[in-house]
Amino acid sequence: MRKPDDQWKRRVSAIVGSIVLGLARFAQAQEFPEIAAAAKPIEDGVPDIAAQQLRRLLTNNLPREERAIATGKLAEALVLAGQPAEALKFFGPPEFLRGISADFWHAQALAALAHWEEALVIYQKIAAGTSMLRSDALFGATEALRALGRGEEALRALGPLLQDARWSVRAKLRSADILLDRKDADGANHFLRETQPTSLTERKEKHFLNGRLRAQENQLDKAIDNYSSILKDVEGVPHPLLIATLFAIADAHLQRQTPDEGDDVLEDFIDHHPNDPALPAIFAKLDELYRAERKPSRNTLSRWLREKEQPRQALAKWYFARSEGRAGRHDVMAQMLGEVRASGVKLPALAEALLELAQLQLGSQQWDDALVTLQSARAQNPEPQVLERINWLTAQAEYHAGRFAKAAPIFEQIAQTSPAIASPAFFNAALCWLRVDNAAEQLSADYKKISDSASDKSAQGDLLLEEGFVRAAQGDKRAAESLQTFIRQFSQSPRVAEAWVALAELAFHAAPPDFKAARKDLERARQSPSNAAATERAAYLAIWMEDAAQPSDPAKVIALANHFLQQDPSSAFSAEVRMKLGEAYFRREDFANAQTQFELLAQKNPKDPFVEKALFLAAESAMSSMGVQSLDRALALLTQVVAMNGEMKWAARNEQALVERKLGKDQDALLLYDEVLKTNARPAEKREAVCGKGDIYYEMAANDPENYKRALELFEQLAAEPGVSAHWRNQALFKKGKCLEKLNDMNGALASYYSVIEEGARPDLHEFFWFYKAGFNAAHLLEEQNKWQPAAAVYQKLAAVSGTRSDEAKARLTQLRLEHFLWEE
Repeated sequence: MRKPDDQWKRRVSAIVGSIVLGLARFAQAQEFPEIAAAAKPIEDGVPDIAAQQLRRLLTNNLPREERAIATGKLAEALVLAGQPAEALKFFGPPEFLRGISADFWHAQALAALAHWEEALVIYQKIAAGTSMLRSDALFGATEALRALGRGEEALRALGPLLQDARWSVRAKLRSADILLDRKDADGANHFLRETQPTSLTERKEKHFLNGRLRAQENQLDKAIDNYSSILKDVEGVPHPLLIATLFAIADAHLQRQTPDEGDDVLEDFIDHHPNDPALPAIFAKLDELYRAERKPSRNTLSRWLREKEQPRQALAKWYFARSEGRAGRHDVMAQMLGEVRASGVKLPALAEALLELAQLQLGSQQWDDALVTLQSARAQNPEPQVLERINWLTAQAEYHAGRFAKAAPIFEQIAQTSPAIASPAFFNAALCWLRVDNAAEQLSADYKKISDSASDKSAQGDLLLEEGFVRAAQGDKRAAESLQTFIRQFSQSPRVAEAWVALAELAFHAAPPDFKAARKDLERARQSPSNAAATERAAYLAIWMEDAAQPSDPAKVIALANHFLQQDPSSAFSAEVRMKLGEAYFRREDFANAQTQFELLAQKNPKDPFVEKALFLAAESAMSSMGVQSLDRALALLTQVVAMNGEMKWAARNEQALVERKLGKDQDALLLYDEVLKTNARPAEKREAVCGKGDIYYEMAANDPENYKRALELFEQLAAEPGVSAHWRNQALFKKGKCLEKLNDMNGALASYYSVIEEGARPDLHEFFWFYKAGFNAAHLLEEQNKWQPAAAVYQKLAAVSGTRSDEAKARLTQLRLEHFLWEE
């Protein structure tokens, strides 16, 4: 796709030429006064009015011959009025205009729409004849040849016109233009010196070409003077020449490295022409100047944002958004492009602005929002190249949203209409069908088209490999077979290492994991010619395999994870690897390094799903460091977690309460626990809050014994909660017993402890921590009361459960029996 300035530079000649060529008319119109009167505004230079009058005339019941002539004049008027697409409708059924004049204006309409190949055929057909339009058509043919990049042919075709009195000046100017395209300054200068234009339009075009000549000779000041002389007095300057001059003066300033002076010219034009049809191209050139400036001022753009003239305001928002994107402020960019979409302005060029918004949304995984934006872009009636990109991104969005059955037909349609990208489009369609149930027929059809393509045989192997990946992701047992088939049939493929890594992953994720096979496949991957994807996944898998090894060695996990992050810090797996690294440091009780890794994850991957957990674990790491400053940092990190309003919000509140307790701020901690209890926190989080409140009241009871009763109520509430786990029930009953001890209710304390012992002795329960604490406390109470036999019975129960302290219970039981002559019966 050409840049906007190139398009306008090349179109200026053809459109200026069409004004001169307009001298050739449907001569028969003069024979019919009504038609001649309706068409007269063409001669006066106001073809729009002629088009209106001729349309009105054609509503009458005209004889067949007159209708044909009036229709021909209408087509001519529409071309000259800048409505070539409307004109084209009259050169096919049912009107089907015929004759040399009709053919000529048909070619003119095609040329105005840049359908150069079709226009050239018609021009050359007329030029080969002897009609009065021969020279007009010959000149049109040179314009078509030039637009098609066939400048040498165009130059030769202009030869006969150089001697034609009516065409000599025009032919010399066009020859100079073509030679300037070829960087032949001397040849162009020769024609320009020979040319003596008489019309104002031709004199302006000579000024323009002289400016191009000076620019090529690096006489930039003189070039700018030439261009400026055209802009000072635009009378007689055709619109395309005016636009080409604006671009030329901008390019000269870019070449002279004075873009801040060049932008003034474009800004002035935009200020005075807020509705000009060339505005999209002018804004694009202005943006190029802004990008070349060290400190571009956005004052003018900002002013246009506030002014309501359209399409200027919408275009200003688009390019202001672009500047925000270049500054890294993609959220502001997306917001402003959203305003462009909401403006309702219809302009084909704005489809590209909406494409940029859709790409931002795709980058943020906003698949459905992107699809809405792409539909808005499609409604702008964009150029075919832009429409192709819209269709491609639409298919991508549907694919990423998991709607494979919708994405596949779009990719197939792209393949049919865009041969240049047919191969990747069919490949992507096949990938989609792989993921759709009962789509074997569609998959087979697309695979056949890929197989039949001689241009990319590797696609067959890639598709077989992708089939293995998809089956692996779906848990399909045939995944290993697909991967092994790929390795056999495409052993020379640069992706063989990827297949071996995938087989290693299958072995690792098997139930139970087959570590031996996984290591073997991973070694084969290392021995195969590798690529970045295989190397990355192999290094990633090695970390998880080492972490899952029995026994696990945190030092090896740390070394592998650090190496991975050093080699590929921008990897898509970096957040997971950094999380694993932090966890490994935490297990080694290296809390400072653990905290660093968790915080780095949050900083480097702020939108990653792991961020909330990472911040929480960073806070846990800080709390484990035990310093006052570490506790303050933990509070700050937990505050960030709460602000995220995610799943860990109330767990973070509980941890904040724990930090406040460590800082001696019990009242603040109580307020935090109360907040958790009044919300929709999960049962486990509420249990922790209840228990935490009980602990605080127990600690505060040293100064106010009434707090033992408050703590007792909370522990009883927790123990009696339906469905409460053994961990929370046993903890609550143990702490209830401690409160009763403090309240001198030793029997009540013993009963509470004993209920834990009874429950813990059940074979289906394996909560040992609070079970043993309650059991030993009960035994000690009995010993303090000289109740040796009941104490021995408690130790016996503790010893009978094969837990962490059963040996300690056995030893105490033996000692008690020896000291107090307690014999088993």
